[in-house]
Amino acid sequence: MERPSLVAVLLATVVAIFLLLPLFAVVPVSFTPARFLSMPNGNWSLRHYMALVENPAWLQAMWLSVRIAVLSSLISTALALAFSLGMWMYRPVFPGVYYGFVLMPMVAPPVVSAITIYFFLTSLSKLNDVVGYDTVVGVAIAHAVMSAPFAVVLITVALSQVDRRIDLAARGFGASVSQRIFRVILPNIKFGVFTAAFMAFVLSWEEIGVTLFITSVNAVTLPRMMWMGLRDNIDPAIAAISVLLIIIVIVVILAKTIVTAMAAKKS
Repeated sequence: MERPSLVAVLLATVVAIFLLLPLFAVVPVSFTPARFLSMPNGNWSLRHYMALVENPAWLQAMWLSVRIAVLSSLISTALALAFSLGMWMYRPVFPGVYYGFVLMPMVAPPVVSAITIYFFLTSLSKLNDVVGYDTVVGVAIAHAVMSAPFAVVLITVALSQVDRRIDLAARGFGASVSQRIFRVILPNIKFGVFTAAFMAFVLSWEEIGVTLFITSVNAVTLPRMMWMGLRDNIDPAIAAISVLLIIIVIVVILAKTIVTAMAAKKS
């Protein structure tokens, strides 16, 4: 395998630094002693990090975002897996039509999707108090609708790398549909399924466009809390929570890189 040249490595490094510098500019802002967003003028303070711990609203928003992201990830991954397996195993006529409908939220403007989901959830609110507007389950379903197309793409790509003959062999030996799925197909695409679930979790965690339309005061997620802080009083605690999220992302990426490298060495 040909290794990249030194010039290519340098160019990639320059581009990466150019893209990441605005992201890391929030780090010094998070240590400002002022009550508004500003660079620390010689004095550094942890007051805004302490505010994240002392203010229960931030902790509640973070916990709610985790719950919604987990539930949304489970829903979207289950739906994407069922659709992708059905398309792969039974090969219906005109598959492009089916994929077009499923991938529509990916290409439709977010505002259009948000308005459609808003009217859907408000209609459900008239029937029950669990699934509807400004509810945890309602928000999770809305996020699942937006993230399911991405999960479908990832799982479909994983299925495209599976040799169909192993499924035919299992069917020839009398395996049922459930046995073929859980004992033959899923073990070969488990990495794609986990990747789809993780992608759905991340998309739900950072979703704000649709969330603004379908929440009010009960289901205040972390992105909505940050948006409210920017709109109302420009709270520097937003910079502090942004730094923590950056650290979490870096840790996750490093952990994934280490696990992938260890798996490659074993293989």
